[in-house]
Amino acid sequence: MAAYIAKEILKKVVIGNMVEKGRCVARVDNLVLFVTQVAPGDVVDLKIVSKKKDYVEAVPVHTHCVGQARVKPICQHFGVCGGCQWQHVSYAEQLAAKERMVLEKLTHIGRLQATHVAPILAASPTEYYRNKLEFTFSNKRWLSTAEMESHQQLDRRALGFHKPGSFDRVVDIEQCYLQPAPSDAIRTTVAQFAKKHALSFYDLRQNSGLLRNLIIRTASTGEVMVIVQFGQAETDPIVQVMRHLQTQFPSLTSLQYVVNSKKNETFYDLPVHLYYGRPYIIEYIDGLQFQIGPKSFFQTNTAQTQVLYRKIRELAAPHQDEIFYDLYTGVGSIAIFLAQYARHVVGIDITAEAIADARINASLNHIDNATFVSGAVETLLDTQFLSTHGQPHAVIVDPPRAGMHPQVVKQLLRIAPKRIVYVSCNPATQARDIAPFNEQYQLIISQPIDMFPHTSHVENITLLVRQP
Repeated sequence: MAAYIAKEILKKVVIGNMVEKGRCVARVDNLVLFVTQVAPGDVVDLKIVSKKKDYVEAVPVHTHCVGQARVKPICQHFGVCGGCQWQHVSYAEQLAAKERMVLEKLTHIGRLQATHVAPILAASPTEYYRNKLEFTFSNKRWLSTAEMESHQQLDRRALGFHKPGSFDRVVDIEQCYLQPAPSDAIRTTVAQFAKKHALSFYDLRQNSGLLRNLIIRTASTGEVMVIVQFGQAETDPIVQVMRHLQTQFPSLTSLQYVVNSKKNETFYDLPVHLYYGRPYIIEYIDGLQFQIGPKSFFQTNTAQTQVLYRKIRELAAPHQDEIFYDLYTGVGSIAIFLAQYARHVVGIDITAEAIADARINASLNHIDNATFVSGAVETLLDTQFLSTHGQPHAVIVDPPRAGMHPQVVKQLLRIAPKRIVYVSCNPATQARDIAPFNEQYQLIISQPIDMFPHTSHVENITLLVRQP
């Protein structure tokens, strides 16, 4: 490898498949390269920028020809903000890459010899599909090379997304293709008002400044929630911003704010103040309504959530005489979705606010055969819990990206439900968690679903059935 590093530039390298983090893989003899800013089939000269133990990282310095998979990105910020890493690649190629990644994780990490990966379920639409976005205020706007070389006095204030790899640089966003209207208008209006009135944008290194974060949540019903996060408890400017938003967007369903002086933007442990409207918005999935508050977790692609939940129901195959457990239930959406077809459903989640939302959502949908319990799954799921709530015939698992706690894996193996449906946004940790089930369970099917077009993220459902 040292010889290649010394050469620095590798000539006419043919780019291979897409992999995670917006990269593609390429090989020169025995050298494995991960390359950014390229597409499958491109022929490029590469500059090696980093050496790792088993591979090197490289960037293109000259393109000889482009591959058939390459398309023109629609967004002016592509390649800078990092939000849509695959926008330069055809959607068909994106789907094929996600299928390959799921298969690779299940076979190599999960040690599954014969895996049935069903064709990925494509998203529609592939733009304006997110129902939640978070924008960051910063007094250190990311500058292009041309701007830095101009030596002009530039406005460094920004409201947008973090530059990948740089926590204190924010790309100022003019138009975003991720969230439908009125997202762009709200973001632009807040930024213009703040600049006009000389309100301070947050300094991410010094942890100081007034305007810190802007969260916009939209629903297919047309309802919109806006949450402004302030870094300082300054009453007059806070009221100024909130009043301006209410005046400019009188149809907002919910207008709220948070004062956060911590060193991170998370506000789950902080009070949220309702300035105007309702403290929640309503979303519908397959005829069921869900109340979404400022701290609620809800799938961020509403159209694909309906596809996801229908597939979960199909694979879980609920019966009216069965008990289901829904682990990491969040606001209870999957549990409520299945409750109509089961005898009883029990949802567990560590977040008390989420469980409160789940109970409200069950009531809204007149679901009286669902129980929701707050607590850590790894500590609750014991013999006493089973005695109280009944032995589950099937279990739905939808954990965070980090996957299941090892103790939960042990408990599920001990409980041994007939069916386990594992829903994951991280096929790598999903494959790791599935591996211990190989002797006791059979993997019937793996169903990838594209929830996030133009990114390397993929949702995957696996059905495990206990062997006789």
